[in-house]
Amino acid sequence: MNWSELPDLAAVALLAGAFASVSRRSYTHISNVWLFGWIMIVLHFAAFLFTKFPGVWGTIAGVVGLVALAWAGTLFMWASVPYREEHPSRWMLAALLGANTLYIPLLAAGPAPTWALNLAAALFGVLPLAVALAVVRKFSPPLRWVNVVLYCALSIFLLIYQHRPGNGAALALNAILFTVYFGCCIHFWHSYRRATAGAFITIAGFLAWALVFVVVPLMTAFWPQVHIETEVWNLPKLGYYVVAVGMILLLLEDQIEHNMRLAQQDDLTGLANRRLFQDRLENALERARRNGTQAALLAVDLNHFKQVNDSFGHHAGDLALKQVGSILTGRVRRSDTVARTGGDEFSVILEEPTNRSAAELVTKSLLQLLNEPLQLGDHRVRIGASVGIAIFPDDATDMESLCIAADSRMYEAKHDSVQTEDLAPSPVPSTLPAINTRSKADWITRKG
Repeated sequence: MNWSELPDLAAVALLAGAFASVSRRSYTHISNVWLFGWIMIVLHFAAFLFTKFPGVWGTIAGVVGLVALAWAGTLFMWASVPYREEHPSRWMLAALLGANTLYIPLLAAGPAPTWALNLAAALFGVLPLAVALAVVRKFSPPLRWVNVVLYCALSIFLLIYQHRPGNGAALALNAILFTVYFGCCIHFWHSYRRATAGAFITIAGFLAWALVFVVVPLMTAFWPQVHIETEVWNLPKLGYYVVAVGMILLLLEDQIEHNMRLAQQDDLTGLANRRLFQDRLENALERARRNGTQAALLAVDLNHFKQVNDSFGHHAGDLALKQVGSILTGRVRRSDTVARTGGDEFSVILEEPTNRSAAELVTKSLLQLLNEPLQLGDHRVRIGASVGIAIFPDDATDMESLCIAADSRMYEAKHDSVQTEDLAPSPVPSTLPAINTRSKADWITRKG
């Protein structure tokens, strides 16, 4: 057995175990792909333990180890693509995995027919190019063409150097692995362009990992007279350890960011929650106070939300809240804030430039939109809303007082709305089940 690989196997297995522990608590599916890639790395080192076996078994172990290493890098590269779940991206993954799986056994298992090796080398460029051209009119992102350029260059290199006497096979194999892991470096740089330790360490680690497969072979092949100590060339082998640590940091950074977002957003609607709403309102009032301008707060309460929940269940109520959130967000500016501050209560912060007439205009528009029927599954529901307006600094000069003023006017509007409904007739269609609520015909009709 090749016992020299045992320390690397133990170290990588421990890192893969740590990665599995972290990724299991991750909220993204990308961690599962990364984990499978690290399992391939463990398989690579495990297979290389048996490469010194005589005969066919040693050859099989070497082929398995090399294919696993190429698969790992290809999976890492594919996982960093934001549109990886789309069919063209899956086709690209299959093309690259297939080309590696076909070429590496032909190269490593022994002398192969020249035509077979040339055909397998050509597939590295032909398959990615065919995938990119097949979908070029639908969606043609830059990363896909990066793959095409990388693998077409690899294909040309293989066709030129793979038959070179002496070290042609070694140059070809190292070129493949360099392309795979240099591609990882480019893809991660494109997907994680942020100034964090995890991004920097992972990208640098992939670059070092890629250089393992190209610098030493090139020096040996073209500048054999240059002598550099072996320990120097062993330093970049730390690349896979660095990448593992960097990926763990990326998962932790993403999880922290996700948790912070959850702490500030409503789970159901994705709007700002009460905590973020209070923070933004306080900042809006401070800006208005500093600039001598006005800010408006709208308190929105849904009129018939309870009836929706009672009649059709909480699922329909959740759908209604999501649609109301979309309506509110679509009506205001990006600089304004829409928050869900209670069960069926929403708040809207209108920042400068604004005034009372502008706030009243927005309120009128929102009331018209919210009075339109909402499609909740098989039901069309008219919920309606009541809105209270408070203007800073006319109605209040601090956040708490402004919220109280807006709520007070919202309840006044709600009281007036209830009195209006009590005076209006409320026939109940015979096709609907009886519901104990006044003015039912005003808020519900069945689809069709």
